[in-house]
Parts: sequence; C-alpha cells; structure tokens
Amino acid sequence: MNFDRQLISGQQGLLEKGILELSRQDAELARLLDDEVVRQHNTLSLVASCCTVDPRTLAASASALVNVTAEGGPGKRYHAGCLNVDKVESLAIERAKSLFGAQYANVQSHSASNANYQVFSALLKPGDTFLGMSLDHGGHLTHGSPVTVSGTFYKAIGYGTTDEGLIDYEEVRRLAHEHHPKLIVCGATAYSRVVDFARFREIADEVGAILMADISHIAGLVATGLHPSPVDHAHVTTTCTHKQLAGPRGGLILSGRDANDIVPGFNLPFSRILDRAVFPMMQGAPAVNIIAAKAAAFGYAQKPEFKQYITRIRHAADTIADAFNAHGYEVIGGQTNNHTVLIKLRGELTGTIAEEALEECGITVNKNRIPGETRSSFVTSGLRIGTGALAQRHMDEIGCKKVVELVCRILDAVHIVSEKEYRLNPELRDGFINEVQSVCRDYPILSYTQ
Repeated sequence: MNFDRQLISGQQGLLEKGILELSRQDAELARLLDDEVVRQHNTLSLVASCCTVDPRTLAASASALVNVTAEGGPGKRYHAGCLNVDKVESLAIERAKSLFGAQYANVQSHSASNANYQVFSALLKPGDTFLGMSLDHGGHLTHGSPVTVSGTFYKAIGYGTTDEGLIDYEEVRRLAHEHHPKLIVCGATAYSRVVDFARFREIADEVGAILMADISHIAGLVATGLHPSPVDHAHVTTTCTHKQLAGPRGGLILSGRDANDIVPGFNLPFSRILDRAVFPMMQGAPAVNIIAAKAAAFGYAQKPEFKQYITRIRHAADTIADAFNAHGYEVIGGQTNNHTVLIKLRGELTGTIAEEALEECGITVNKNRIPGETRSSFVTSGLRIGTGALAQRHMDEIGCKKVVELVCRILDAVHIVSEKEYRLNPELRDGFINEVQSVCRDYPILSYTQ
C-alpha cells in the first residue's frame, strides 16, 4: 500500500505507475511500443519530418492535463477546473512569442495542416483565390493540392521553381497581378534553398494580398537565426511543433508586426480573427497535455544546446548534398540551405522502389516528386532526405559520407522489375542491414539537448 501511495504522488508517480500497469496488464501493446524504440535505435532515419522527442517533452505530453476539458483560452474558458491549464497555456504562448520574436501566438492547433486551414477559414471565403507553391515544385498538400480542402474549397493557383530549382519570384509576381489572390502562401515541404520572405511581402503588398508563411520544415533554423524569419514579413506564420523543433506533434500560429492591424473587411485585428478561427470555428477543446509539451519544447529551443543541434543539422545537410553530387546524383537546386536534400534518381529507378529497398535494409527516406515530374505521387522520380535525426545522433562528416555511400550501394544493388517492383539479393540485403546497424552503434541516438 505504501508503494502504491508513493507511485500515485505527483507526475513522476503517475508515469511510473502507468508504465508498470501497461507492462503488466497489456503486455501485447507494451511489447509493440518497446519494439518501436528498438526499431528507431537500430535504423537510420533520413526522413525530413522526423526527429527524436526529448524525454522531458514526452513526460509533459503524458501529464495529467490530459484529464482536463478546456474549451476557450486562458482566462476565458467554458469549463471549470482550468487554473493550471491557464498557466500552462499562457507559458506556452509567451515562450513561443519569445522564441520567434512574435507579438501573437496561438498554441492550440492540433497540427500544422490544421493551423493552415484555420488561417484559410479565418481570412478566405469558399471560392476565394489564393496563390501557393505547387506540390511538384516543393509545396505542401495544404498549399493548394486539388485532393485537399485547400484545393477544393478555394481557387488555388500554383507557382513553381526555375530550371535551377529556385523559387521563380517573377512567376509569383506575374501570377499575383494576373489573379489578384486574397492570400499568398510561401514556404515549402521539399525545398532546399532560402525563402525570400521580404520579396514575397513586396509582391503581396503590390496586389493587396495577405501573406502567410508556412515554416514547418525550417522552424528550428528560423528560431536560431540560421534562416531569415518571416514573422515580421508575413501577416501570419504557421508551423508544426515537431520536425526541427523536436517537440510534440501539433501546430502553432504566429503573427508579428501585423498582429494588431485591422484586417480589411473584418474590422477586427489579425489576432482576434485567428483566435476565433481556431476556437470555436475549427476546433473544440484543445489537447492541453500537448500544449504543455509544446511549452517544454519552446523552452528547450531557447537553450544554447538547441542551436548547437540545429547547426549540426545544417552541417550534415551540406555534407549529404556534396556526397550525393560526388556519387553522380543530381541535387535539385544544386545545394541546400536548410535540412533538406532533394535528389533526382537515375535511370528507371523510381522513388517508391528506392524508398522500399532502403527501408528493407534499415534506412528510412521519403519518395518525392521533383520539378518536371512525369510519374505519379505514388511512384515519383526523387527522394527527399532530411538530416534532423542524423544531427541527433551527433553524426560527423565521416558518418554522413558513410550513410550516403550505403544508400548509393543499396540503390545500385536493386534489380528493377517495374515502376513499383524490384528484387534485392537476400545476402546483400543482410549485409547492408549489418552495416546500417554498425553505423547506428557508432552514432547512437542522443537527446538533442546533449
């Protein structure tokens, strides 16, 4: 009895009790969760959207706040019992504003996609025109793909990149003047160069459009000053809180110098309109345990160790890009200025085959469409490589080059049968697995704050 009382005293006791009871009473699920930890340690993740969450953030996400219903915002809830929730959410808001130099922050969005749609619903009416980056050229699904809400409920006009893989700002200007969009979206999911947010704002101002920047893939670089910030250029900035921030899976909406400006046609400032779009328009009660995890991640991101981690991401990306170039692969854009390296595959090798063959050997990547793509989204002609997880392994130049060399050897060993089918010699595969696991032992997963 004394042991039970000790277990249930405070957050640490609750977590320990939960882990013990899960292992005792649901061994099947507990085993699967343990298997995933083993998988992550024994494989190399080159997925641009994945990082390892710090244990302190995991603890916050598993907190007792999950028991609280808290519709509304700090100081204005529709439920009782929110005294500590208000303090936690206020802390997350202030940390987010400090981290990104913003005047406004909403930390309730369940994901970056939700955050994007909340901005759309706040500022656009169904059928309104907006300008976003084409999926084939590096944009995100929510930036206007016809299979999503953004491309179905609104008139989405896509802009792209030049033959050199750079955003075609003249095309953006031409399309903006031709279509007079109410909103312009900048930011990408598979773009490896610097985004000129100031130039986008100039174009938006020329046509009277609102500018939204989606920095989900570069939020860590922006927060540490290793990429220009959009916060005072864009009227609204959105991001997820995982990827480079290595926090929980969730969304964040920010605004800088425009936060308190009145939005034409609404007679309300951006801050008020955005708050209303999150709740009650698009979401009910927030996941307040995840808000606590966001607060933890924002706190860690302001420490010197975090900038060291982001710096390792950049160095690893440069090394990876140079190594693929040396192995004869075309790097879209020629180089990288962030954590992403987008490569064009050679010959008949497709993205889906490359992705599956590499995963079979213990390396995870994303197949990806490339400029001038002729294959479907389920096949593709490219791969998107990210270096966040490698940086968390503190991988040096030697290690990064070894990873690229392994990737190239695996792809060279693949026998192509069709666009989606291949064969890989089992003995070669087993040898590759052993080599991957050897690299994992040499560079074990470390917390990004170490």
